[in-house]
Amino acid sequence: MRNIIILGLTSLLTDISSEMVYPLVPLFLASLGSGPAILGLVEGIAESTASLLKVFSGYWSDRLGRRKPLAIIGYAGSTVGKGLLAIATNWTIVLAGRVADRMGKGIRTAPRDALIADSAEEGKRGKAFGLHRAMDTAGAVGGVAIAILIVNVSGPDVRRVIVWSLVPAVIGVALLFWVRDVRFDTISRTTSASFHLSAIPSPLRRFLLVSFIFSLGNSSNTFLLLRASNEQVPVTGVLFLYLAYNIAYSVFSYPAGKLSDRLGRKSILVAGYTTYAAVYLGMAVLPSHAGYISFLLLFCLYGLYSGLTDGVEKALVVDLVGAPMRATAIGLHATIVGAGLLPASLIAGQLWSLLGPAAPFAFGGGMALFSALLLIILL
Repeated sequence: MRNIIILGLTSLLTDISSEMVYPLVPLFLASLGSGPAILGLVEGIAESTASLLKVFSGYWSDRLGRRKPLAIIGYAGSTVGKGLLAIATNWTIVLAGRVADRMGKGIRTAPRDALIADSAEEGKRGKAFGLHRAMDTAGAVGGVAIAILIVNVSGPDVRRVIVWSLVPAVIGVALLFWVRDVRFDTISRTTSASFHLSAIPSPLRRFLLVSFIFSLGNSSNTFLLLRASNEQVPVTGVLFLYLAYNIAYSVFSYPAGKLSDRLGRKSILVAGYTTYAAVYLGMAVLPSHAGYISFLLLFCLYGLYSGLTDGVEKALVVDLVGAPMRATAIGLHATIVGAGLLPASLIAGQLWSLLGPAAPFAFGGGMALFSALLLIILL
């Protein structure tokens, strides 16, 4: 439990830092003269880079028999990325900053999640991942609240918010040195931690297929923020919407994880994918000049979707493989998802530019419903 709490605190502080900045990225790019297509390019490349690194990071964690060093390197890399954002003067530097930030996430995620699984009691992994996600997202709530405070006190100066975001990021990295690494000789490490495609269990292969299809419609969250911004919601209003999303995400993550231990992962994930579809289809049919309450409801539902799926997906992946391959399997799942993130954001950006703001959300909602159906059939 010690490791899970420390890792949760590190994620809490890191998410305070990240979420001070993330909801302001669309506005920051707009202030630099870049539109939805550039936003899709930046976020697609950044998120795909993170996910494509996760399988390699997970593999090396399994090969080395250690999790902690890679986690530290990853969290430090994200801090460097925010430093680049602080000095950005055009969209290419924003891209470099976002890529560095997401590279750090790609390096740290699989080893960290495997360390959570290694440290959790048998039969309580859903609870452990749910607790971590709840702490992580509580940091997101704090980050957005701090950003709102800074904007209200100092005006809508995005660069000032980015500079302040470096403080919790540095503290979060420092906390990691208190984590106790779980070496592989304590978890019955086999003689080889190599991971071959032929060794992937069939249920995991089918889940990876469903995850990839779902990811094709799962464009960057920044499109949700841009949708609200385009309806004349002010900067602080956009931040409050993102705050509501993160509050809902935090509230539902822990109970969803515990519930998945009792009812099974599949039923929770189907509910999560269906909720995502409802949010995106709702965004697609939302009329021009829709009231703020409509956006607030949809963002809260979006938080419910994240709470139902994020930790539960990781717990399911861990359930389907042996201990020596945990980090690799978690990384492989993230990489498969990442393979869909770049086209998803590029498609969303192009659909928005060519057909209007409803198009990318209609596409995403349809893909989510299809994925929920596949999950029912294949798992």
